Amino acid sequence: MSDGEMLLRLACALAFGAAIGLEREFGGHHAGLRTHLMVTLGACIYALVSIVGAEGSRAADPTRIASQVAVGVGFLGGGAILREGRSVKGLTTAAGLWVGSAVGVASGFGMVKLTLVATILALLFLAVFNRFERWLLNAVARRTGRATPPPTGPDRPA
Repeated sequence: MSDGEMLLRLACALAFGAAIGLEREFGGHHAGLRTHLMVTLGACIYALVSIVGAEGSRAADPTRIASQVAVGVGFLGGGAILREGRSVKGLTTAAGLWVGSAVGVASGFGMVKLTLVATILALLFLAVFNRFERWLLNAVARRTGRATPPPTGPDRPA
């Protein structure tokens, strides 16, 4: 693999990681732009190292790195999850880091279309579904006569 190809794959990982990170940053979440950039960059680097390291070897399997990245990012995600009384916060942020690592690995393996579609889907789920979820919870609360659930995400009171 040429140096130019590696740089292109790194740039792709950073661009898509930035998109996910900016959505989290604008939403006021702890793991924002820099965290997502570092996760996608690191995952891409691991994928590139495994590909280059396996070149010319029949015994090496560069795809094994993906499972190790997923496990490693699980530790980061665990640090993003907080329990406050009966509520748990940070699960979506942890999942975003996990998806960001997958985007980084896919970018490292040169799967640009996959990384583009995955990033668009992640942004759709994070931004649009957040509004839909709040609307649905409010509709159920109105229908059942229960109190409206507290807002989540960037609209929650400080």
